[in-house]
Amino acid sequence: MDARWEDVTQKQDVSIPQEALEQQVIAALREIYDPEIPVNIYDLGLVYALEVEPSGEVAITMTLTAPGCPVAQTFPDTVRERVSAVEGVKDVKVELTWEPPWTMERMSEAAKLQLGML
Repeated sequence: MDARWEDVTQKQDVSIPQEALEQQVIAALREIYDPEIPVNIYDLGLVYALEVEPSGEVAITMTLTAPGCPVAQTFPDTVRERVSAVEGVKDVKVELTWEPPWTMERMSEAAKLQLGML
């Protein structure tokens, strides 16, 4: 094969800038809704920490509205699957924590507006 064509036909690793990748991950989190409250988990304040590495590794520390939440066993997998679908994400770790307990003060203004609290 002609050398000038080899560069064109080889698959290139195009990485997404970290800030753009983080924004895409946040957008994905905003598509996941709490099963009991009609607000996405990001604006609801369920995501306590989000780390997005340039390598595409994502670490999420999150909670649920109550420890007795019926989806506590399955919801982290839902989050992992949705974030894994973001282009540029290579690995997702989701840690569920109950400390500190979630309160309505963690909600964004957008969430409070959506629920008629402002």
